[in-house]
Amino acid sequence: MTDLILAIDQGTTGSTIALMDIDGRLLTSVNHELPQIFPQPGWVEHDPESIWQSVLKGVTAIFSDREYAVSQLAAIGITNQRETAVLWDCQTGEAVHNAIVWQCRRTTDVCEALKSAGHEALIKSKSGLVLDPYFSATKFKWLLDNAPTANALLAEGRLLAGTIDTYLMWRLSNGKVHKTDVSNASRTSLMSLETLDWDAELLDIFGVPRDILPEICPSSGRFAVTAGVPGLPDGLPVSGVAGDQQSALFGQACFEPGDAKCTFGTGSFILMNAGTSPIASDTGLLSTVAWQLEGQDAVYALEGGAFVCGAAVQWLRDQLGIIEQAEDIEALAESVESAGGVEFVPALAGLGAPYWAPEARGVMSGLTRGSGKGEIARATLDAMALQNVDILMAMEADIGQPMTALKVDGGASANNLLMQLQSDYLNRPITRPEVIETTVAGACFLAGLGEGVWASADEISRVWRSDRAFEVRLTDAERAERMTSWQLAVDRTLHTLS
Repeated sequence: MTDLILAIDQGTTGSTIALMDIDGRLLTSVNHELPQIFPQPGWVEHDPESIWQSVLKGVTAIFSDREYAVSQLAAIGITNQRETAVLWDCQTGEAVHNAIVWQCRRTTDVCEALKSAGHEALIKSKSGLVLDPYFSATKFKWLLDNAPTANALLAEGRLLAGTIDTYLMWRLSNGKVHKTDVSNASRTSLMSLETLDWDAELLDIFGVPRDILPEICPSSGRFAVTAGVPGLPDGLPVSGVAGDQQSALFGQACFEPGDAKCTFGTGSFILMNAGTSPIASDTGLLSTVAWQLEGQDAVYALEGGAFVCGAAVQWLRDQLGIIEQAEDIEALAESVESAGGVEFVPALAGLGAPYWAPEARGVMSGLTRGSGKGEIARATLDAMALQNVDILMAMEADIGQPMTALKVDGGASANNLLMQLQSDYLNRPITRPEVIETTVAGACFLAGLGEGVWASADEISRVWRSDRAFEVRLTDAERAERMTSWQLAVDRTLHTLS
């Protein structure tokens, strides 16, 4: 019986291969780390062949103990690090250069030049994205201009481009399929949110030929079938694809407008379902495609991220040495009733949405002789929750309706105190799922829908299960006082830039 979904979660630091059953249970997973390449300060690359080999190692490992068999697989779902760009030769399969990773800042000058030329407003209105090296378009252009063989291959019609999902599908299909899904395409700055197709004006602005780009498809439906993949049978369908954060939104069953999820990782990524029409943000957020199911309208999302979330806890551990392990922060923060007036704005890598102040630096204020490790730990957890409130309030303003509840995932979501603080400050219930690996869940759900394992999103809602809910305990007056103190601290941080 074919009743298992294989997920390929190709991330920045490694590739995870996982299996899910028809009841939405994550059965097993393996991870293989990926070498990081730093040619210059601010430059980040991956070897595409290393990415592919990490996937193959995972596929081999997950079936090595013979508990599960490839004959049980119904489909493959792919979720991936977004924005990372790669160019390769369609005849040999060789990449013309290392992939340029989403974190890479090498095209900052290109973005500044495009801003000076007056292109920023048009790019934002069409793509929903700010003009920043984060996104794929300037990475593709850099590769076209700097990879030694790119121009010759382009002239011969042998050059292909794509994000990592596209590259993996090309490899899985033995070079027969050159496709992407709408969620990944929406992160390139080259796709129109209105037409869901590559946009001629955007292609011209960034100097990227349409011919090298993949076909844009819905996120669920048959993209390709495997051919010649070690460890997998030929003909296994690839039927679900989405960028990692959109996949997490789908994996959290956030199917209605106003549904939102927050992934607590190194930073925090928040996406809110915005319905079937793109919403232009007036508050510094990004508008993006969440997903599209086959034969249905696309679903859009608003996105905002805080640059430092779990990284603030790592800073307390590694730089200040006030905790030995990241998990220790919960007990230390619970050793005091409150932060005692201490405020920590963790702008250790600048401030993200909705402030977009990359030059901001962290500020700790309100310290007294009585301030100790407990107050600093509590102020850190407070900050992790409060900066998410800023983003979520901006989302509510953009979408014009209140958020119903916030679903959480990621490593720090295991911190019960942090989740309670998030509920209290946001004034909304918080729900943590049984399956924390929501990017994997989303890829599996999309693939299962594509092959009829589940008939509808309603069926997925029924297999999604909550682990714990956190209800609001703070009074309105207490919340207002806390938010006022936080905003004063943020204002101090921003004031240091002027």
